[in-house]
Formats: sequence, C-alpha cells, structure tokens
Amino acid sequence: METGRAPIYLDNAATTFPKPPGTLQSMAEMFSRVGASPGRGGHAMAAEAERLVGETRRQLSSFLDAPDPDRVVFTSNATDALNLVIQGMANPGDHFVATELDHNSVLRPLHHLAEQGRITFDLARFDDRGFVDPDEVERLIRPNTRAVVVSHASNVIGTIQPIAELGRRCSERMVPLVVDAAQTAGRIPVGLTACNASAIVFTGHKSLFGPPGIGGLVLHPDLVVRTTRFGGTGIDSRSLEHTQDYPYRLEAGTANLIGILGLSIGLDHVLQTGVEAIHTKEMALLERLRDGLSGLRSVEMYAAEDLTDHVAILAANVQAMSPQDVGAILDRDFGIAVRVGLHCAPMAHRRLGTIECGAVRFSPGVFNTEEEVDRVIDAMSVISH
Repeated sequence: METGRAPIYLDNAATTFPKPPGTLQSMAEMFSRVGASPGRGGHAMAAEAERLVGETRRQLSSFLDAPDPDRVVFTSNATDALNLVIQGMANPGDHFVATELDHNSVLRPLHHLAEQGRITFDLARFDDRGFVDPDEVERLIRPNTRAVVVSHASNVIGTIQPIAELGRRCSERMVPLVVDAAQTAGRIPVGLTACNASAIVFTGHKSLFGPPGIGGLVLHPDLVVRTTRFGGTGIDSRSLEHTQDYPYRLEAGTANLIGILGLSIGLDHVLQTGVEAIHTKEMALLERLRDGLSGLRSVEMYAAEDLTDHVAILAANVQAMSPQDVGAILDRDFGIAVRVGLHCAPMAHRRLGTIECGAVRFSPGVFNTEEEVDRVIDAMSVISH
C-alpha cells in the first residue's frame, strides 16, 4: 500500500463512508439520553423515545411524499423491506414482474415463492445502454399480475430507470408498482407521487447516511400488505391477534431506536446539503473517473458511454485480469477500496456477459475529491499497462 497517503473509499454503493461529521457522536448522545424502548412503557423516557421515532416517520413521510406517516414502516434494511412487501402481497396463483437489473433482494424472494409453487414471475430485459423499456414491462403484465417490482437505479451500472413512466403504465393497468430505491433515496428525488408508485423501499446506510441495520418502506394508503411476522407491538396486548393498525401491522418487536436516530441525523444532512447538490457532485466525480478510464485501452466499462440518467456507479474490467485481482491490487498497493464480483445482481451480469467473474465497481460519494479520483485513474493505468 502507498505510504503516507490516506486510503480512498469508492464503495459508497454498498455503504456510504464516512458518515457526515458528528453523526456518530450525535447518535451516541441522543441514545445515552433516551435509550428506552419506544412505546414500551408509560414513563417519560419511553414516551420521548416514541416521540423521536414518530418524528422520524414524519420526516421520511415528507421526504418520500408519503401521505400517511403511519405507513412509514421501519425494517432492518432494504432487503428486509422487500421481503416484507413482496411476501405480504403475494397470494397463491399471483404473477409478478421484475427486471434483469434487480438485486437479489428482489429476485430471491420471488424465486423462493415460485419454487414453492405459489407465484410465477417474469423479468424484463434491459438494453445495451442499461435501461428497461416500459413497453416490455407492460407486455409482461398479465390479468393476475400482483405487482411490478423495479430497482430505481442499478447497483451494477448505475442506470436510473424510467420509473415515472413505468408507474403510469402500471397505474393504467391497476397494478401496484414497488420501487426499490436503495441506490437512489438521498441521491435523486424519489416520491410516491413522482414515481406513480404504491410502495418505495429504502435503506438507511447508503445515500441517507445512516448506520447499518435500519431501512424501511413507505406505502400508499390504497396498498394492502398482509402481516407476515407476528409479535409484540406495545398495543392490543390482551389479544393474540397481531394488530392490523399501521405501522405496527408490519412491525413486530422492539424498534431499532439507535438506528432510527442515526437515520434521522443522516436525513437531516441530506436535507441541509440538498439532494441535487449531492447528485451533482457525485456525478462530476464519476464523469471525471469515466473520462480518465476511457483513455486506458485495456479497460472495458459497461453502459458508461452516456452518463445521463445515472447515479455515481461505474462497472469496469481490465482485459486478461480477474476483477478480484484488480480489486486486490487496488486495495493492497494503492489503498483504494472498491467492490468486485457479482454485486448480488446475477441476471444483470449474465446480460452484460460478466457472469463468470463479475466486475470492478467504482462508486464515488459526496465526500470524495477530484484528487482521489485522479489517484484511482493513475492506479488503474499502472494495473492495466
């Protein structure tokens, strides 16, 4: 590893790092002051914890354009939220539509239900530029289609899908649209109305700058999601039936208070900085990286020729080298952290022709600098020489 130089973190699509200054200190201070179980007791500390959780619901309701804060449901991450909504919607004989760009957090729940014989599903293809055609998605909709589930932006190549148009088509066919906004919430505007969506899934530890272990979903009041997990809620405790009141209908057990507090602090940073400002800086860094790598003849990039309608994610490979070797050299010799492999999106890699080894994924964040990007380009020049 290069000595005397700070490491470069370009794995923000997995988890943003570092978090905004003061985030961890604020989380610790708040939790040390109000560390009780929200809604589990009549004492003042529990009431204050519940108030803070409710305030975060209202923050997210406004941020994601959800009309009812009670339909902001906390989960442990986006994968947990997608399982909750997919399994809570699915009925025997239902059909779902997803895409080849989707993460395993979408594909595996659908595959699991299909293996059980409960549902069927189809995947819409994406074109050479990395976009799904709304016409194809609409063609895949059947009379028994329960929902269309789409990743707002690909975690492999960063392309932003035409969600508003997809939502309009789904609305005309009276089919709910579930948007996986794991890669977009906090980076670009995302909202139920703007997306014509029935549900939006988010995670806290990416572009909302929260800690790991917190995520959730927002639901349109017209969408009914069945309870699939049961337990304590702090209300209706005499009954053995799990309450059907939102949000507790989909939340069982003690809430992750410190995670919710961290999510609220991260969301404050997003609102203060501005989503557009964050996206603009990240894309300027990505374009600088793309332009630098384009001059290296042995480096192949995927769906990066035109970065319009992208988030700051770039997948590449070096000819005659495995992505695992490239990533190891970047880490060991240059102190550059990237993600290598299939990125939990096997169908995307199958379509790209990289299913055997995957790709090197660069994902700059708002705290990276132009100097760091130039160091990455220099490192890749040495590796690919």
